[in-house]
Amino acid sequence: MKEISEILNAYSEANAAGKKTALATVVKVEGSSYRQPGARMLVTEDGLLTGAISGGCLEGDALRKALLSINQRQNKLVTYNTSNEDDAEIGLQLGCNGIVHILFEYINDELENNPIQLLSQLKAERKEAVVVTIFSLNKRATQIGTSLFFRKDSPMLHHHNNVLNLISDAKEVLETKITSIKKLQEGSEDEALIEYINPPVSLVIAGAGNDVQPLVKMATLLGWEITVGDGRSAHATKKRFPKANQVLVVKPDDFLNTITIDDQTYFVLMTHNYKYDLAVLRLLLNTDCRYIGILGPKSKLNRMLDDLQMEGINVNEEQLKRIHSPVGLDIGAETSEEIALSIVSEIKAFASEKTGTFLKYKSGKIHDGIHYGA
Repeated sequence: MKEISEILNAYSEANAAGKKTALATVVKVEGSSYRQPGARMLVTEDGLLTGAISGGCLEGDALRKALLSINQRQNKLVTYNTSNEDDAEIGLQLGCNGIVHILFEYINDELENNPIQLLSQLKAERKEAVVVTIFSLNKRATQIGTSLFFRKDSPMLHHHNNVLNLISDAKEVLETKITSIKKLQEGSEDEALIEYINPPVSLVIAGAGNDVQPLVKMATLLGWEITVGDGRSAHATKKRFPKANQVLVVKPDDFLNTITIDDQTYFVLMTHNYKYDLAVLRLLLNTDCRYIGILGPKSKLNRMLDDLQMEGINVNEEQLKRIHSPVGLDIGAETSEEIALSIVSEIKAFASEKTGTFLKYKSGKIHDGIHYGA
């Protein structure tokens, strides 16, 4: 979602300046690739790139293809065989051992529900959605491109009638939360990338000490939406946390008053004020928040549980599963920057339903979660 937000911002600036643009999207991968289907890059007519479709090895040639798409005002599909180190077509030694299909779409500002307008709907609400992109491996065929935006209980937007046959597939992807690539009909080279897109992580931090600053900076790099709250007005300031979306001076009992909690909301309690953290934890136990991280040793959590029990609050097993204390992955973190890295890594692993282990011990592909249907 961070990449899409940056693309939307870059498009807004380019459009205001009267610059033509093209959108490059990885629509299919066979074998290995640095980026997976759904990776995007915006290209302006003067060569400005926003986003990425590879680790940097394809961007040079992709720039030329995007400019061709802009000049001809046509969508184009380009295939890169990165498994061939002597690939004469692009003249680069890529060595990624895969075939990458990239769709280049000229952005027609006059077209209702053009790709940028469809993607912009993602920012209208903090809800999961599906975006459908139709392409053909027959390069001479018409490349329909990004055509459908679908979100539960919201108006469906599209700009091509062919995509209406994929509504049931879009509903299934929204239900399973797994991106799918499907052939439109048997024997056809026309396919659809039916992409599941989650809203960005909302990281809510109770605490505004110096050790929160590197956590906010790291979370910002990932495009997370960040709220910092603390009872100390001298600490909870926008000057100290310029990258945070919200900085609140708030009493612990009022901490959740302005916070919206959804499946992508993660809390970290790190005020270094035991009573403050305990009060916020007490509130969170009565919410649907899936993740509550608490900075400090296990003894701190045990003390919290004992104090809650003395109040008549018995934390059940389901609630305990939501509490991560000590917060973070075990990477030997000591400094505030290392602790921030540990916390961000654990939240990312949790959000991706991963364990945070060494990739060298993983069997199979690094990336998964793409369903290739018939």
